Amino acid sequence: MFACGRNTSVVNERALPSDRKSVKTVSLVVLGTVQDGGSPHAGCIKNCCKDLFMKEESSRKITSLGLIDPAQPASWIFEASPDFGSQLRELNSLGSRSNSVCPDGIFLTHAHIGHYTGLMLLGREAMAAKEARVYAMPRMRVFLETNGPWSQLVSLHNIFIESIQAEHEISLGDRVRVRPFLVPHRDEFSETVGFLISGPSKKVLFIPDIDKWSKWEKNIVDEIKNVDHAFIDGTFYSGQEINNRDISEIPHPFVIESMELFKNMSASEKNKICFIHFNHTNPLLDPNSNETKQVLGKGFRIAKRGDVFEL
Repeated sequence: MFACGRNTSVVNERALPSDRKSVKTVSLVVLGTVQDGGSPHAGCIKNCCKDLFMKEESSRKITSLGLIDPAQPASWIFEASPDFGSQLRELNSLGSRSNSVCPDGIFLTHAHIGHYTGLMLLGREAMAAKEARVYAMPRMRVFLETNGPWSQLVSLHNIFIESIQAEHEISLGDRVRVRPFLVPHRDEFSETVGFLISGPSKKVLFIPDIDKWSKWEKNIVDEIKNVDHAFIDGTFYSGQEINNRDISEIPHPFVIESMELFKNMSASEKNKICFIHFNHTNPLLDPNSNETKQVLGKGFRIAKRGDVFEL
């Protein structure tokens, strides 16, 4: 077990990977791009997953972004995914920090399994964190405080929950700011938010989950115009890949719908858009698929684990 927290000494530190270069300025790093269930996906025997179970597919991690300010030095992670352990190691390697050090903050979008269950690794069974700072909206906070095993993280002071409010900006030092905003989604246990992440010179929009763009009170086209990069919900490429599920139970904007909505944007605006949060069935996980070639050919981008963006 590792102890970690804001004022905790390094325990059992390992050397950082020799092939990774630490960032030199405020930067965002893509730590994962897959939907909550991962890839390969539990119980899937389709072509998209069957061969992946026969070999290690370490490049596919559940959606998460890391934010690093080397001047502080400090780092933050957006989403505590089930792959939190390996994603924390990658984040720390880029920030030249010990692998056993918790991030300076964990921002949660909502209470679906791919977005918060990595918090379990902060408990006494694993890292035994000391007041790791977790930024959570009001309903998300109540959910964590009143439902086990997450409530034990609170009672044992493994995490310290920092309350945040929609449209209220959080300052993370002199050069980094984060603003949450509400988006429509299946809110069984908590509200759902996206984040506007601002560095010294660039801004990033992060919306991994939303029902449909038309249900949002804001105009996604206008929001993209106001940022430099936009990581947006690309869960399903089209309805064909989920013909065995009721789409009303898992609504998302299909990638083909989003591309149609954005088709009249300029080439520079389209280039801001990075699709992320891919279901295991999504052909965009295959860099050689025709769908991948179509998306890139139309001027959009596909988020890849390991991508680094200077802010």
